[in-house]
Amino acid sequence: MELHHEFTVPVPVDDAWPALLDIERVAPCLPGATVEEYDGKTVTGSVKVKVGPVTVTYRGTAVFEERDETAHRMVLVAAGRETRGQGTARATVTATLGEQDGGTTVSVRTDLKVTGRPAQFGRGVLAEVGERLIGRFAACLSEQLTQPPGTADETGAAGETGAAVVAGAPQAVRQVEAPPDEPLDLLRTAGLPIAKRAAAALAGAVALGLLVAQIRRRHRS
Repeated sequence: MELHHEFTVPVPVDDAWPALLDIERVAPCLPGATVEEYDGKTVTGSVKVKVGPVTVTYRGTAVFEERDETAHRMVLVAAGRETRGQGTARATVTATLGEQDGGTTVSVRTDLKVTGRPAQFGRGVLAEVGERLIGRFAACLSEQLTQPPGTADETGAAGETGAAVVAGAPQAVRQVEAPPDEPLDLLRTAGLPIAKRAAAALAGAVALGLLVAQIRRRHRS
């Protein structure tokens, strides 16, 4: 499925571009995500997704396939697999930055393929979840980019990292320490009306599974 989202941050595009490439800086703004290693091009980590009472963890990598500083366009290809199950997730994310009224508009196109439990929700629910997550991410990133100068000690190293990535300088593999991550709760993030539809769909799938199991048991007996 293909999803489209857009958000703005209150800084010029020349400031927003290196910030978005700075994985250590933006990782805390991604709900459910944990970054383990980053070598300047490939990110290794995991994403926890909660579906009702079940928590699913996808572990994998994300690779920057394109970083065009002139056009302010980046392409990130991510792929992961459930740590306990057969579900998979793959996404190609294309982000394009543009200047607007002194700020930056970021247009995001995501080609998403998901198997396993989260796939039961369908495009409508996942699009709404994506919209809410993008809003939270944009608010978090905006707060970071507009921090007062007194916080430069905390973000200075991150800023230098972003500049090095933009410049294409070689990067050693870095271990990234992340705080304990909370899973991304799909039902809570989707909001009550959509959560009810998703829960109904999930309940229907469970009921169908139980019915099939019952029929099989009858045939065996």
